[in-house]
Amino acid sequence: MKALGKAIVKARYLILILSVVLLIPAGIAYVNTRVNYDILSYLPGDIDTMVGQDILVDQFGTGAFSMYMVQGMEYKDVAKIKEKIELVEHVKSVIWYDSFMDLSVPVEFLPEELTDAFNNGDCTLMVIMYDTTMSADETMQAVTEIRRLSDQQCFLSGMSAIVTDTKELCDAETPIYVLIAVLLSVLVLSLTMDSYIIPLFFLLSIGMAIIFNLGTNLVMGEISYVTKALAAVLQLGVTMDYSIFLWHSYEEFQKEHKEDKKKAMADAISATFSSVAGSSVTTVAGFIALCFMSFTLGLDLGVVMAKGVVIGVICCVTVLPSLILVFDRLIEKTKHKPLIPQIDISGFVVKHYKLLAVLFLFLWIPAVIGYQRTDVYYNLDSTLPETLPGVASNQALNDKFHMNTMHIILADSSMEQKDVQKMTDEMKQVDGIKAVLGLESMLGPAIPVDFIPEDLTADLKNENYQMMLLTSEYPVASDEVNEQCEILNRILKSYDEKGLLIGEAPCTKDLIEITNTDFNTVNTVSIGVILVIIAFVFGSVSLPVILVFVIEFAIYLNMGIPYYTNTTIPFIASIVIGTIQLGSTIDYAILMTNRYKLERSSGADKKTAVGIAHKASLQSIFVSAMSFFAATFGVGVYSDIDMISSLCTLMARGAIISMFTVLLVLPSMLILFDGLIRHTSLGFRKKQGG
Repeated sequence: MKALGKAIVKARYLILILSVVLLIPAGIAYVNTRVNYDILSYLPGDIDTMVGQDILVDQFGTGAFSMYMVQGMEYKDVAKIKEKIELVEHVKSVIWYDSFMDLSVPVEFLPEELTDAFNNGDCTLMVIMYDTTMSADETMQAVTEIRRLSDQQCFLSGMSAIVTDTKELCDAETPIYVLIAVLLSVLVLSLTMDSYIIPLFFLLSIGMAIIFNLGTNLVMGEISYVTKALAAVLQLGVTMDYSIFLWHSYEEFQKEHKEDKKKAMADAISATFSSVAGSSVTTVAGFIALCFMSFTLGLDLGVVMAKGVVIGVICCVTVLPSLILVFDRLIEKTKHKPLIPQIDISGFVVKHYKLLAVLFLFLWIPAVIGYQRTDVYYNLDSTLPETLPGVASNQALNDKFHMNTMHIILADSSMEQKDVQKMTDEMKQVDGIKAVLGLESMLGPAIPVDFIPEDLTADLKNENYQMMLLTSEYPVASDEVNEQCEILNRILKSYDEKGLLIGEAPCTKDLIEITNTDFNTVNTVSIGVILVIIAFVFGSVSLPVILVFVIEFAIYLNMGIPYYTNTTIPFIASIVIGTIQLGSTIDYAILMTNRYKLERSSGADKKTAVGIAHKASLQSIFVSAMSFFAATFGVGVYSDIDMISSLCTLMARGAIISMFTVLLVLPSMLILFDGLIRHTSLGFRKKQGG
């Protein structure tokens, strides 16, 4: 490793030039990486709801629907708006009253169910069908164009509208996330470091690593908006301590090598690489665990962040040392005493270790209760401000038509008319179903199918399938709509075993069931892998259990707080936060334990060893945790996207809770279980005294 350090020091100018040059293709690749704003698209492709979506696209040329409500407008003016919408690129068709009958024919001539579905007082409703999928760029462009054609009397609702709003809000906020994270990180580092300029070099090095990471996402084809929003902030938070370690190591070796800063840096690179490579493995393992989710948003976030940690380590031992050496004079001129003095609570912690252990055990009870009872939500509308056009339109649709969502039935087109009628009659009786809109099922015997325009017939029926639209008054992800979907599915399967129920509500129901399983899978994998890594690092059977037990307490406490504050968190938080917090903060425990093992194996008694380990690691743990907190807390406060806000708030709070848990609880565990640790670990003197 020393040879590597010398080579990096020698090539410092070349490294900086190459790094700057590589930013150009990385930046271009980042800009050209597509972002997916549809969370539901990450469901497994082989489930009925996703298979049905593919059938819609392949056989009907339709991938998305919107409900378009017009208020207080005469039919002739509504017809003009409809004509304009039909001309919008990627709008396949628009279904309204005049799709079935000329406007000159009185509404009373249409079946009552049809008039009820499309009219309510001074409001009328259209169904807009797109020829691209719900979150396709073309669909979002069509939504934007339809909104441009609309006025204040018109409301465009549905998931495509929500996805478009999410894109616009996320695109506007993401640069601000990075700015907030950078400013708060600079503030924390300026208070805790001994140079005013070195935090900027930390951020410059990490910033390069972030751009390299985001640029390499191009090979993935696309990333989710959650990953895009969190990647930079999270990478900044979890890799900052690598830079801090290099700087502290460099300063230590300067004392040894006096005026030879190049040699000091070479040794610092060697020491940092050995230490950081080991500690980063647990962080990478935590992110890799997300890749085991059936809901592939975990794979998306896991791959990007695992890659980001590896690139962060590489930049930490190449780009940052080069920056420090090249700008050495500027750094020396801006050195100062840390504005926050060294904290020394080691004596107190060691003296009161029994009290802290009892408090730790006592707090487990409320932590577990809160953790198990924290409520989560799956309704994606809940992640957005109510003032956004799509959210406001959904509310307007609910107010006027008592409609919250729309299901789609795909049934065999050869099903006999009497069976279709019988099936739809049963579905109409299901609680919460407002209307069933199809060809035969909607028109009944009063209007022969031959009277219906061919374009409309083709939209709803082909040689393999017939499509029916079911409107529901129940909100997505509610217990009522989930039960409704189960009943509808049973009715459908009784008439057509291969029939499919699709739409936002059925997809969300699948999401709930799949992520419940993923939660257990991710937790098991992350804990298992990290136990193995720590066992290998320390050559111990007991230490992995103790360290993971301590951090798991911090996770339970963090995830249990929302229950006591009556806060509902997004479903994805309940899956990924535990893994992220475990992978990124277990390093605090490893750092202290490593020093404890060194002191204990050198002959110190258990309390002295723990006291020295605590004092030596306290400042590093504090700075690392505060940096992670700074990178995420501000984003949590600022973001209007609740999914992003909640994730960042939980990560920020988790860093602080893990810090206090390691500094106050871990020493107690090491002292109490010292005998067990020595007899189940390599590298300890078995005959040491207490």
